[in-house]
Amino acid sequence: MPCWYVYLIECRDGSLYTGIATDVERRFAQHAAGKGARYTRSHPPLRLLARFEYPDRSAASRAEHAIKQLTPARKRALCTASDGAATTGDTPSPASA
Repeated sequence: MPCWYVYLIECRDGSLYTGIATDVERRFAQHAAGKGARYTRSHPPLRLLARFEYPDRSAASRAEHAIKQLTPARKRALCTASDGAATTGDTPSPASA
C-alpha cells in the first residue's frame, strides 16, 4: 500500500496550494505543466514548500482539510517548522502551526 502525502506549493503570485498525492514529484510536474488542478493552471507553481506523509488516503485527506483551514501565515509557519522535509505524524492542525 503506497503512502499518501499532503503537499504545499508556493505559486508565482505568492499564494499557496495544498493537495494530496502518492507521488509528490510527479504531481508537482503535472501542476507545472498546466495539467494539475484548476487553481494551479491560473496560479502557476513556483516551488514545493513541504510534504507530510500519511499511511492512507483517508488520513491525508483529513490533514489536507485541516491545513486548508489555516491562514496563509500559519501554513507558512507549518512549512518552516517541518523545514520542507517529508514528515510522518499526526494530522497538522491549527494548534500545531
